[in-house]
Amino acid sequence: MMRFPSPRLLLLQFLLIVIEVRWVKCQGHDYQDALSKCILFFEGQRSGSLPADQRMTWRGPSALSDGSAAGVDLTGGYYDAGDNIKFGFPMAFTTTLLAWSIIEFGDSMPPSTLREALVATRWGTDYLLKTVAHSDRIFVQVGDPINDHNCWERPEDMDTARTVYSVETTQPASEVAGETAAALSAASMAFKSSDPGYADILLRTAIEVFQYADNFRGAYSDNSDVKSGVCPFYCDINGYHDELLWGAAWLKRATQDDSYLHYIQNNGQTFGAGINIFEFGWDNKNGGLNVLLSKEFLEGNEDSLASYKTWADSLMCTLIPESSSAHIEYTPGGLIYKTRSSNMQDVTCITLLQLVYANYLSSSSQNVNCSGLIVGPSSLRQLAKRQVDYILGDNPMGMSYMVGYGSKYPQRIHHRGSSSPSIKDHPQFIACKDGTVYFNSSNPNPNVLVGAVVGGPGEDDVYTDDRADAAKSEPTTYINAPFVGVLAYFANPN
Repeated sequence: MMRFPSPRLLLLQFLLIVIEVRWVKCQGHDYQDALSKCILFFEGQRSGSLPADQRMTWRGPSALSDGSAAGVDLTGGYYDAGDNIKFGFPMAFTTTLLAWSIIEFGDSMPPSTLREALVATRWGTDYLLKTVAHSDRIFVQVGDPINDHNCWERPEDMDTARTVYSVETTQPASEVAGETAAALSAASMAFKSSDPGYADILLRTAIEVFQYADNFRGAYSDNSDVKSGVCPFYCDINGYHDELLWGAAWLKRATQDDSYLHYIQNNGQTFGAGINIFEFGWDNKNGGLNVLLSKEFLEGNEDSLASYKTWADSLMCTLIPESSSAHIEYTPGGLIYKTRSSNMQDVTCITLLQLVYANYLSSSSQNVNCSGLIVGPSSLRQLAKRQVDYILGDNPMGMSYMVGYGSKYPQRIHHRGSSSPSIKDHPQFIACKDGTVYFNSSNPNPNVLVGAVVGGPGEDDVYTDDRADAAKSEPTTYINAPFVGVLAYFANPN
């Protein structure tokens, strides 16, 4: 006679299955591996002379005469995306977020990974120091983007004009200078324990650059000398006031000098700190500003910053589906969706803010009140984890949007160096238009840009692995930079 398990045994078996499934889901991603690859990506974006320990070995030295047209040394720094231009505005933002990732989550990184993150940050700060090293001007960009974008050319082969764009110091460039001040201030904190001498240089320079940003207020993209180069690529659409507040906030945190607090108190309302509070990216700093300044209020140090905590709460509430103020859209698969072009930049930036704010709330035993719905730090972390897991493969396409992570990831990313034969395998010169054959090829990219997070799928969760669809297939430094901190947290959650 066939015997059936007892109800109690069936229940026990069911519970064991549930526990196993939850454990597998929890263990489903190697966040440490993803973190290491996320940092490695920056080696593929390096400009200038490459060090002996360069791990992205398919790359070679490039743009070794940058700055010579203006009689200065502007070698180094990062190419922002899949092209070969060095845009100062987004590079400074990238550097700020790399440093912020270290400040908030460096303790969660293994020593070797922390060293790699610091190296990636320093590659940015070393270049930024060069851009502000001359008393008579600030350098904001190297490379003619029109000519560059008309070519599909490896950085090692560049023969397009390396035009130098600069702003005289009596003319305004407040957003670039303000973001540079933020980057150098944040980096000074990141390097304070490992290299205090370098940290001092960064902070002294940040103070000087912020004074310039504030003394000569205005947008750099309004300057006719640089507008043709920076627009429409990194035009200042949002205005420069948020960068002034952002730079002051980082200087306040790095120096503990109350003069920067007074600057924020005196100018916050005039500069529109409470406007566009649901945005955070290379052109709009308000979301990050509010989270950063809320720390002072939450720690009980400054009641005058209460409004920044309120605005930070408002941003978090827009992300809570159950909240009455929820309005940020999600794809059917659960990905934050804000823009049709390079959407992942919003996803990784917002996710970093969620985790940083969760830490600030935890340290002060506070919650977010979304019109009566109380949201704690753990809920913010759970929301962030869903975004991370989506990027790493838990999505309707079943693919990782980080190149080189997992068994299925984008093979045809919009990236000149990755899609062309390596200089090591094909040392012969490939001219501007000769690279078009590689752009048009349906073959996977021959060089894997490990760690690159692409722009991501559309609002329907669909991703076509198409090199020509730059909005979806192009990686950027400012997608990866905040993701460093995010992955560091999940690699070793406290």
